[in-house]
Amino acid sequence: MHRNQYASLIFLCCLLACKMPDDKVLPRKQSLPLFNPHVADFICETEASKVPPIDAQAEDWFREARAMEDPEIFVEDRDYKKIVDLTRQAAERLHWKAMLNLASLYVEGRDPMHGEEEAVQLVEKAMLLGIPAAYDRMGTYYANGTGVAGDSTRAYAFWQKAALMGNPQALGYLGEKLTAGKDYPGAEMWGNIPVAIKMMECALGQGYGPPAYDLSYLYVVLRTPDGTSDGERTAETKERALQVLHTGVRLGCEKCANKLTIEFGDPFDLANMLVPYIDKARAERYGVLGRELGFNPNARFPNLDKVLPLPPADLPPWNGDRDTLLHAAKGVSPPPAIPQPSAASLSTEPYFLAADYALRPTSLHSDAPSAPFSAYWQPATGQGVTEPARLFHKGEAFPHFSVLDADGRSRYGPVTWEQCLTIRHNHGAVEPRAARGLLREVARPEPWLSCACGQACPVSGVWQPRVAADHPLQAIVNQYWRQTWLTQGAPFPRPRRDWLLDLPGDEVTWHWMDMSLPDIG
Repeated sequence: MHRNQYASLIFLCCLLACKMPDDKVLPRKQSLPLFNPHVADFICETEASKVPPIDAQAEDWFREARAMEDPEIFVEDRDYKKIVDLTRQAAERLHWKAMLNLASLYVEGRDPMHGEEEAVQLVEKAMLLGIPAAYDRMGTYYANGTGVAGDSTRAYAFWQKAALMGNPQALGYLGEKLTAGKDYPGAEMWGNIPVAIKMMECALGQGYGPPAYDLSYLYVVLRTPDGTSDGERTAETKERALQVLHTGVRLGCEKCANKLTIEFGDPFDLANMLVPYIDKARAERYGVLGRELGFNPNARFPNLDKVLPLPPADLPPWNGDRDTLLHAAKGVSPPPAIPQPSAASLSTEPYFLAADYALRPTSLHSDAPSAPFSAYWQPATGQGVTEPARLFHKGEAFPHFSVLDADGRSRYGPVTWEQCLTIRHNHGAVEPRAARGLLREVARPEPWLSCACGQACPVSGVWQPRVAADHPLQAIVNQYWRQTWLTQGAPFPRPRRDWLLDLPGDEVTWHWMDMSLPDIG
């Protein structure tokens, strides 16, 4: 596991192990540089390389809570008590997305005992962990006056901090603001097109689809740095804009789907339309996808090219049924392997661990008298203590043991503890996971095929990219929404060229997930 992913955790352990001094500046009040729209350059960072590793059991609780907020379930029919409880359980294991979701639930009034102040405190805790998204959220709180006094200047300062740390949402938001130019009447002249493009490409490369809509305008007509139009549309610029909009649809951009619905179906300007020709059939399919994304922003369509490829590819037949099209464009995953019982799964509390999980020591140590946060902990090696890992809740006292000191004499007292992460107990199987309803279950392919990035695709079907479990970018590569449908002989996507992600292709392995999608004819 990368060293920088634990630095913030160690810092948080220190904070939680001792009382914060009275003169300590709260994270919400920290001093930040003012937002500067006129920076000369921008270096893309990735949020995934900065966040702490996620506990697998906490991730399952988080996904279960998200599934219970499925748009198909009426708000009044949702069990928000259980949603809050599951999200809080995950947050207690320092699941950073759960921490921010729990803050949202507090702001929405879903837990009568907690409100805006508790939400701000949760976000502050995530900021101490070094979570870029927490800085983005604090910016939103200042913009809206949520739990803090409204202050647009501080909001932009926090968003700038989040963007510099690699948060996709902040990158997309600020990138769009930097597109203001002379063709935006009344704008504040923040035009900085080179940096705007870099910011939005950085966000899109991390799997965040909405910036694709704004990028399409920057791609189709070249502009000077201040935003002034610097040329006419060409076949090449229109093709680039069309490609980025299509990518946006794959990654959940509703506005991209709606724009392509118009472009293919009824463009405003026939002389300057992006698409090569009017195609009502394609427009209808983009319309179905756009309406679904408007209803469910969490939807993703990684296998879009099988059911809706860009021209000049022919459209496959479609029976006109909405669900058939959406189902076919979804990501796929085989059914999870049935876990075998382990010694821990046969133990009793607090040593019990469900058979779905195994434990992996993290090298994160604590000398605090009690657990700084809820997790599985075990005595660190080299102390002569063989106590197995067990679950400690935040604040629960660590026991003492008899150990030998440096002179070989026995003493009874505290020991150093090491955190253990739960990981999926599936022996490295490629099983993309998502909240219920976002994936289509398929049979495990036989034979099992894996390919290097530089090879040609040996078999048509859905392919899943994967990097090593301890790779700093695994959280934005080993995801179902990175899947792609490929035909035999086609090249595999190149991360730098096709994902806008600074990742060498030889670090990615492609795995065959499914040879055929449902018949949509």
